[in-house]
Amino acid sequence: MGDLRKPLFFMSLFFIALVVLVEIGSGAVLPGTHEAISADLVPGDRQEAFEDLDAGDLAALSDGRPPGLAISYMALLDSVALFTAVLMGVSLLIPKRVHGRVQGCATLMFAVLLILGGLALIFVALGLLIFMVALILSFFGFFSYLALYGFFDRTGAEVLLSLLMALKLGFGGFLVAAQPRFLQNKGLVLIVLTSLLANVIIGFLHGLVPRLLVSITDAVAAIVVGILAVIWAVILLFGSLGSVAKAVRPDRV
Repeated sequence: MGDLRKPLFFMSLFFIALVVLVEIGSGAVLPGTHEAISADLVPGDRQEAFEDLDAGDLAALSDGRPPGLAISYMALLDSVALFTAVLMGVSLLIPKRVHGRVQGCATLMFAVLLILGGLALIFVALGLLIFMVALILSFFGFFSYLALYGFFDRTGAEVLLSLLMALKLGFGGFLVAAQPRFLQNKGLVLIVLTSLLANVIIGFLHGLVPRLLVSITDAVAAIVVGILAVIWAVILLFGSLGSVAKAVRPDRV
């Protein structure tokens, strides 16, 4: 990476970190959502959608509460891209031999934590999905469903998904601009494409049904995103085993 353009690389790190912060609902990030979206990050039709948000929708965004579960669950998936990018950044600061040892151990711990957290959140979303379906299929439960889940903030979610898509494209663009050879890293390219696909899946499922049922399809999207994150965590886990074995093996004289 001798010809790596470091300012552009660190800009890509900033973009992917911003993605994860927005997804987990960082109050320090989302208050600026209105200005960010009304600028160049979101196409004109999305700007009109943003302008249609009422005061309650804007308050939800500014308070750092992404609507539903699926958008927050994308933090599981995008944390893989952030972790990979951070490891590449660390390689610029420490010797290659030390980085090789640290990378394997760090990846192993990250993968295990991501698998455990991902599985737990998948079961949370699955439990909520079963609960909502049970409510909507019963006569009296239907009214409880309406009161609790029948008014999903679809417009706010659409705006937030547009912002996240723009940030992810910015991450990929700055990364390639920093070093075109990053395109040869198939794992990195695939995780970015998976993240973009997750964005599309959530938006599709949110728009597939009437607003009354969006909470249900949002839970389905959350489960799908959680499964994708766990799959990537398993890939990282197995990929790290060789590096860990080398790290714990005593050096031969």
